Amino acid sequence: MRSLKTILLLLTVITALLLPSTAFAAKKYQVTGKVIALDEKMITVQKADGEKWELERGAATKVEGDLKIGEKVTIEYTMIASGIEVKKAK
Repeated sequence: MRSLKTILLLLTVITALLLPSTAFAAKKYQVTGKVIALDEKMITVQKADGEKWELERGAATKVEGDLKIGEKVTIEYTMIASGIEVKKAK
């Protein structure tokens, strides 16, 4: 009986370790527009309504296709806080 509990515990731990990290990732969003500026670290797109979005590109950013100025793209991104300042309520 004891070995059965040990095996079940081991299977639970292994399963938890094998879960994809995306299961715990932040919510994903999308923006679609025309590329108006581009370099190794940033991409700027202009939406159909004229609004401009500038997003940072990291080493892990995957690009499918030939990314260049003038192309229409859909960018998937997450919102992650980089700093939080707490101010006392009045």
